[in-house]
Amino acid sequence: MRRSLILAAVAALGLTGPALAQQAVPIPTPVRTLPSAGGPDYAAVLASPIRTDEDRARDEARQTALIVDFAGVRPGWKVADMIIGGGYFTRIFSAAVGPEGHVTAWQPDEFIGFQASYGEALTTADALPNVEGVHSPIGAPVFPAGLDLVFTAQNYHDLHLQPFPADTAAKVNAAVFAALKPGGSYVIIDHHAVDGSDLSVAQTLHRIDESTVIREVEAAGFEFAGAAAALWNDDDPRTANVFDASIRGHTSQFTLRFRKPD
Repeated sequence: MRRSLILAAVAALGLTGPALAQQAVPIPTPVRTLPSAGGPDYAAVLASPIRTDEDRARDEARQTALIVDFAGVRPGWKVADMIIGGGYFTRIFSAAVGPEGHVTAWQPDEFIGFQASYGEALTTADALPNVEGVHSPIGAPVFPAGLDLVFTAQNYHDLHLQPFPADTAAKVNAAVFAALKPGGSYVIIDHHAVDGSDLSVAQTLHRIDESTVIREVEAAGFEFAGAAAALWNDDDPRTANVFDASIRGHTSQFTLRFRKPD
């Protein structure tokens, strides 16, 4: 499907997104989207007892119900949470897919080696009945075949950190493509860099230019399938490190969905 038609369809649903690198389309004003009619009861998902009070305290800032609805998660799905961090989205997906679904929670070995809490989070996730916690080198993710969704939040830029080989993102995107079933979705959330920024900002600011992400993911064979503006923040100048006290927790973030062709 031509991207112009996809963007038109997304706009009709109230989901707005940025221009692609190859198109000079004005970026629309960010809007909050509403969960789709007839979808799962995400309020019940967010209220699940497997989630922590700390999780729920973060839901408003992370626009969680909107993000999960945008990702399209359904009961029975097979989902991979890619670079789980503390497991915030892993717990959401576990509740959303239910007992008939399955979640693969992947943490790179390098993250576990860097900070013990990442390994502890993986162990905690693995204890959930429908979750399998896995780890491997960052350039060789461990994903099962036939996934409905691969999801990553605030971590795609890490694939371009200086300690890792330059082809790490390409290897990870290829692994995602191979693991997804035809028609499956790849959803990426990350911190906005200034438009046109080079990859050095991944190391210095922990941000990335969304056009870079789109270009890399499309190069792996994916089709761009939409974007949501729920996490945009026009007050973020996009020039500070995301851990800087002046902006931490309030960065502007892009939310992109890609589709593996049938």
